[in-house]
Amino acid sequence: MIKRKLLVNGIERTVFAEESDLLSDVIRKSLHLTGTKVGCGQGQCGACNIIMDGRLIRSCVTKMSRVPEGAAITTIEGVGTPSDLHALQLAWMIHGGAQCGFCTPGFIVSGKALLDQNPDPSREDIRDWFQRYRNACRCTGYKQLVDSVRDAAKVLQGKISMQDLVYKLPADGKVFGGSMPRPSAVAKVTGTWDFGADAAQRLPEGTLQLALVQAEVSHANILSVDTSEAEKMPGVFKVVTAKDIKGKNRITGLITFPTNKGDGWDRPILCDTKVFQFGDAIAIVCADTEKNAKAAAAKVKVELEELPAYMSAPAAMEPDAIEIHPGTPNVYFIQKIAKGEDTKPVFDKADVVAEGDYYVGRQPHMPIEPDVGFAYHNDEGKLVIHSKSIGLHLHLYMIAPGLGVEPENLILVQNNTGGTFGYKFSPTMEALVGAAAMATERPVYLCYNYFQQQTYTGKRSPFFMNVRMAASKDGALLGMETDWSVDHGPYSEFGDLLTLRGAQFIGAGYDIKNIRGEGRTVCTNHAWGSAFRGYGSPQAEFASEVLMDELAEKLNMDPLELRYKNCYREGATTPTGQDPEVYSLPEMLDKLRPRYEEAKKRVAAESTAEVKRGVGISLGVYGAGLDGPDTSEAYAELNADGTVTIFNTWEDHGQGADMGTLATAHEALRPLGIGPEKIRLVLNDTEFCPNSGPAGGSRSQVMTGQATRIACEELLNAMRKPNGYFRSYDEMMADKIPTKVVGKWTSPGTDCDENGQGNPFSCYMYALFQAEVAVEVATGKTTVEKMICVADAGKIANKLVVDGQIYGGLAQGIGLALTEDFEDIKKHSTLAGAGFPYIKQIPDDMEIIYVETPRPDGPFGASGSGELPLTCPHAAVINAIYNACGARVRHLPALPEKVLAAMPK
Repeated sequence: MIKRKLLVNGIERTVFAEESDLLSDVIRKSLHLTGTKVGCGQGQCGACNIIMDGRLIRSCVTKMSRVPEGAAITTIEGVGTPSDLHALQLAWMIHGGAQCGFCTPGFIVSGKALLDQNPDPSREDIRDWFQRYRNACRCTGYKQLVDSVRDAAKVLQGKISMQDLVYKLPADGKVFGGSMPRPSAVAKVTGTWDFGADAAQRLPEGTLQLALVQAEVSHANILSVDTSEAEKMPGVFKVVTAKDIKGKNRITGLITFPTNKGDGWDRPILCDTKVFQFGDAIAIVCADTEKNAKAAAAKVKVELEELPAYMSAPAAMEPDAIEIHPGTPNVYFIQKIAKGEDTKPVFDKADVVAEGDYYVGRQPHMPIEPDVGFAYHNDEGKLVIHSKSIGLHLHLYMIAPGLGVEPENLILVQNNTGGTFGYKFSPTMEALVGAAAMATERPVYLCYNYFQQQTYTGKRSPFFMNVRMAASKDGALLGMETDWSVDHGPYSEFGDLLTLRGAQFIGAGYDIKNIRGEGRTVCTNHAWGSAFRGYGSPQAEFASEVLMDELAEKLNMDPLELRYKNCYREGATTPTGQDPEVYSLPEMLDKLRPRYEEAKKRVAAESTAEVKRGVGISLGVYGAGLDGPDTSEAYAELNADGTVTIFNTWEDHGQGADMGTLATAHEALRPLGIGPEKIRLVLNDTEFCPNSGPAGGSRSQVMTGQATRIACEELLNAMRKPNGYFRSYDEMMADKIPTKVVGKWTSPGTDCDENGQGNPFSCYMYALFQAEVAVEVATGKTTVEKMICVADAGKIANKLVVDGQIYGGLAQGIGLALTEDFEDIKKHSTLAGAGFPYIKQIPDDMEIIYVETPRPDGPFGASGSGELPLTCPHAAVINAIYNACGARVRHLPALPEKVLAAMPK
């Protein structure tokens, strides 16, 4: 044990710690300064950055033995407070730099350290600094962060004032369509926004710390689990195994289609008979400290009979492959598509046919905040689970039967959440903490380390695709044939729905009259398939968008002109036979064309023998909603003080649910004449909020936006007097009129049939992407130098939020194209190992061009936006590589060795 006197944010503090203790733990747990976050725990993300004696350091890898007596430490709490913001914090808010907000304190502290040394840094200075200190952001795409530092520098130099930066409500008072910072922005930039690990520090004494006993093989029979030695370890309260779980010990996968050969009950909470993937949980150690829990977990003895592990769809489809779930074939769902006439005669008569095999892999989500949650019983005896869930009511019903608790006795609450990008559409640890709380009857807490985050949460499901297109000599598309296999890992949840996405989005954006194809969901032993931004479209559209370029080459047509000739216009239908709700693609292509023509000339002029430059484009489409008649609910309540409270479960994983709710509600309530400060938000607690549905599939702005709009309009109707004026709260009470109303909206969509035909989405999103790349001829290394996105997401509810979604999605698309993978479980178990794109891998030159076509079924004309920027930017990058150096890469990621091997010799 050592004692240190430290000067923390200008205040002398004495701390006691072991020499091996991490400075981040001392700051967070001893000093209770939870603005300093711990993400990767390996010094690779910068969320833990602090300033010590004038130097920026990563506190999560700094042991107390390296902290000198009298060290001066600055954390985010010492930079500024909610009532006294630093220029960096204000600039971060105004530029939308805090999206999920988890990485924000580390970035702002890092930015302060830079400005302390260099009061007027250039954009490249800022980018170099954030790269050097490993500040990682998964949400923003970095551009806004550089903007923020530049503006903060101007304030500190006296070139502009803080007041110049402050957001000002327009004269008409309108919020919808503006750039108001989200309500959570102040808390996020000051480090006072409590995430799961922060909130857990407020749990009562006696809360048990959990550690998992996990499989270290990918497929095995469980012969025995011996917990006797672990139970004798210091501090251990209980070791929970499958026999302690009162319910079915399964998480239901919610089978969508009756032709699915599985029953959806294939995922154990704790494995009882088999291990299905690396990392599967077998037991939970509940102890007084995390250290004791982990030590005891290492003493649990699990005897296994290892089985063949099928780590890809082709391997699991081999004739001699055993059934991973006995009684259910490894290929457990088939989805066909049949649109128009039979394609064989079409292909036989076509002037030109192009065909290719394509692969989009197991992209890891790589949030900076690892999975975290806790559970307890409330005073009414109900089980309460706090987590990063983005589907609270959905998950409640998925885990209740497995736990053995009635749904009415289960409450789910979303903690303030660091980005999930879709992995939390699946329940990950909710059932684990629930089972531990039930077995111990004590509050419990679990936080994954980053190895667990990478190996024991879902990943994007790889698609293996073959696509053929037939065209006439003038470039008109005549038909398409498709075949796709979805590697969905060992658990079936939403696998059939994901496979349907191949039918809905291969070839999306184009009028293709005749389509035939078949897709299949395949059970494997690699990481389970969970939702990831774009959900099926990044896989499906990669194939058709690269093939469109290959077809254009065969036709001797420009890739943009081939797209322009075939994109949706009046009379065209989607691959599912649906009339698109708007026809904005020709206008979008017209807006892109001059930039594209200019870029073609410039990259040709700038190419050298050593570095080839190229430009590529692609088109992306996605639906805003869950398939068919998707439904959402919200409440609106008039309060005694004249304010209005909105209740919904528009879960927020960084995309801006608070701003979406506020902007939509304010627009609906404008007849009342109240300002945004008069609207209160109660979000994401199933005890108080209705079922708004999960925050996935870019559905929330449309579905929950409509429910929120209707709730507000119902409230106005209830308040309206015969003379057109509105009743006060007291008048409502006197007239016995309810002050709380329900808004409910159901999409007019229809489910797709067995041939993939139907009207699944009432609103779509449309995007065009243009990438400029530089390829080193000697190595194959590719750098993206510029990205353009032409986006139609309908009327924009908040430009700051949507800008952030698009910049961040483009960055993830670049990662998907070039570096990101989770194939090798050990190699890819860290941020750096999995190819996380830091700031210097993402171009500073990113441009957004909006086409705001009002949607008939969107609230005030809005569509969704979250999925849009990751539909297909990676295809633009791949097409640009080919344009640069002639290397056609069809298997992602396009690592340098793949590009080099594909170059013409």
